Amino acid sequence: MTIGGCAGSPGPQAAVPAPVKAVSASVPSGATPTPEPVKPTGNAVNVHKIKWGKAKVVGRNKVKLTWWSGVAPCTVLHRVKVKETSRRVTITLYEGTAPKAQDVSCIMIAVEKTTTVKLKHPVGHRKIVDGGKL
Repeated sequence: MTIGGCAGSPGPQAAVPAPVKAVSASVPSGATPTPEPVKPTGNAVNVHKIKWGKAKVVGRNKVKLTWWSGVAPCTVLHRVKVKETSRRVTITLYEGTAPKAQDVSCIMIAVEKTTTVKLKHPVGHRKIVDGGKL
């Protein structure tokens, strides 16, 4: 007995979606995309820790962080927490949604962002740690 068709004929065919074509952001030839500089808003909702990707010491007591995130106002930097000890500088980023975006449809696209954090003391030989991984 054959289900879904006559004996010797193929059964019903499942719909196969067409291949999706990848679309990338348009960047002028020879140009390198730069991270979008952001500052903490302090008023986000649904706040959570996130991981940052790179930390670069700039000056004696500043660290420039870079990470991948969503677009504003759907994803904004809420605050930055810094804990300094003699051995480590732990920097934790917190993101959330801007209050005005709670009833807005958001596109799902990755944006590279950056923020610069000022420390109380020079970095020196201390290790910079991502608090979002803890």
